[in-house]
Amino acid sequence: NPDGLQLQSFATGDDIVATFQAWPQHDNGLGYLNGGIIATVLDCHSGAAAFHVADAHGWQPIGDLPFPFVTSGLDIRYRRPSPLTEPCTLHAHVTSASEDVMQVEAELMWDDKVCATAASEWRRWRPRA
Repeated sequence: NPDGLQLQSFATGDDIVATFQAWPQHDNGLGYLNGGIIATVLDCHSGAAAFHVADAHGWQPIGDLPFPFVTSGLDIRYRRPSPLTEPCTLHAHVTSASEDVMQVEAELMWDDKVCATAASEWRRWRPRA
């Protein structure tokens, strides 16, 4: 998506990592990264971890969908303000996985400090008949 967040997540063992550089439009009005953007970034990055595990297990897509899971829950905890003008690091890993549901933990860090964490649940999407 050319208008998307441009995250590029990479596997390093069981951990998925990425760097996120906010845009001026992501300002919360106080010079920091907006909480909604933080939640979106953590959701997207958690999805990369879930995708990595689904692919490793060979859990096949459904129909035309390249990834057969959707976010069914997302719990965000904000720990400290996140900078708007400096890159942040994202980490995510799957804590439990089955072909029907996965649990993922993720964090957004800056200067080796956790700024926000996310616990998400990903459920296998099944089209209704």
